[in-house]
Amino acid sequence: MAQIQTATKLVTFEEFIQWYPENSPVRYELHNGAIIEMTPPSGKHEEIKGFLNNKLVIEYSRLNLPYFIPNQAIVKAPEGESGYLPDVLILNRHSLASEPLWTKSSTVTQGSSIALVIEVVSQNWRDDYYKKLADYEEMGIPEYWIADYAALGARKFIGDPKLPTFSIYQLVDGEYQVSQFRGNDYIISPTFPDLKITVNQIFQAGEVVRD
Repeated sequence: MAQIQTATKLVTFEEFIQWYPENSPVRYELHNGAIIEMTPPSGKHEEIKGFLNNKLVIEYSRLNLPYFIPNQAIVKAPEGESGYLPDVLILNRHSLASEPLWTKSSTVTQGSSIALVIEVVSQNWRDDYYKKLADYEEMGIPEYWIADYAALGARKFIGDPKLPTFSIYQLVDGEYQVSQFRGNDYIISPTFPDLKITVNQIFQAGEVVRD
């Protein structure tokens, strides 16, 4: 999603939570103290997000795992004044009792509370590949997916020539190691090893397939 900075005055994360409009149709994130309005995403973005959401709900339900996907929850960065609203966020119910901000503001601060986080790339691709990647790694989130369906990321992230790429970052010894998938590749998820979907199935979600 593209972004519009709503004000020049920097705020703390606590001030951001207190300010956040209840039941707001507009989504906001906090980036280094700046409140950012997230402009409405494209239809393609939402098709991919919905497809992944549905597939993952089926998978963790089948495995009887204590997971759920909140409608809207904030991931607070471990350093500085930042908070993000991921496109898809899978939380572990068993870990939420130790989250100090969950009950009051549906905010998670610990990587152990998050099974998987997903960002579907749009024009603000730098946030997904730089800012959020670093913060999710620092938090200790075990798995991070970046769905770059329009090949917007820099060549150092998705290669040259730039092609639509699905990147899975797995936390290994405190650092993310990336595996990348394209075309008819089946994605390989450490969290959901039996998930059988290809990159094309994800990126073509919602498209009418004709013979």
